[in-house]
Amino acid sequence: MSSDESMSLDQRAVRRSFSAAGERYDAVAVLQKEVRERLLERLNLFKLQPSVVLDVGCGTAHSSHQLKTQYPSSTVIALDAALGMLQHANASGGWLGSKWFGGKKITRVCADAMQLPLKSASVDLVFSNLMLQWCDPPDKVFSEVRRVLKPDGVFIFSSFGPDTLRELRNAWSKVDSQPHVNTFIDMHDLGDAMMRAGLAEPVLDIERFTLTYPDALSLMRELKAIGAHNVAAHRQRGMTGKSALNQVIAAYEQYRQNEMLPATYEVVYGQAWGNAAPQTLHRLSSEVRIPLSDIGRRTR
Repeated sequence: MSSDESMSLDQRAVRRSFSAAGERYDAVAVLQKEVRERLLERLNLFKLQPSVVLDVGCGTAHSSHQLKTQYPSSTVIALDAALGMLQHANASGGWLGSKWFGGKKITRVCADAMQLPLKSASVDLVFSNLMLQWCDPPDKVFSEVRRVLKPDGVFIFSSFGPDTLRELRNAWSKVDSQPHVNTFIDMHDLGDAMMRAGLAEPVLDIERFTLTYPDALSLMRELKAIGAHNVAAHRQRGMTGKSALNQVIAAYEQYRQNEMLPATYEVVYGQAWGNAAPQTLHRLSSEVRIPLSDIGRRTR
């Protein structure tokens, strides 16, 4: 199997997985929340007064809520391909309804990020938190973002890089050569894809996080709970045998430190403009190291 094949994603499986995870997603998506807060902070680099904001891959729409709070006069579009996520967003707290924001200032849309149901040059800000890694290939998303952005519009996103879950991937490699852990795209390849799509002045940087677990099964259960388990198109179908699972658990033990097992997450942040980028774009550093204590991981 080629490396391109192993990276290919089953898009229907992606939608089914995240739709099924909607009800329990918020309770376990600790890292996703942390990255969302950091990505929202980066918007302070820009002097924006957006009329229309698009939250692509909004999940249960907490980012949409915060974007609406940050830009109260804007229309926020909360878009996700997983209907279950959007349904849960509507049911939990009711803040997407007219009582909180009034009228149709925030709109839920179930749609594919690779085929945005929006007019060209109609959006001032496109925000996307940890969604891009589930789109295959990302070029299609970048092209659609470029199409819907106004010339001076801003695109800001986060995604997972190839070091994400490297310990789990290595543990599975001791069992067989099948893809058991999703493979994520390198920062430089994302930058190249942004340029091909015509996005202006792309800037990317990286943060690395380490979450800890008492055992490998706890990590795998959490990945399943948030809908982020293996959705590779060439993944092995059917249940994993007990013997293979025990081998993975044993292989993961080589990483144990201070009575806990680490799971590495490489987070890629990116930003770009439409086709009229200013010459004074604030550039970010190439890499930032974040202490584990800053992540706020709950004790199990």
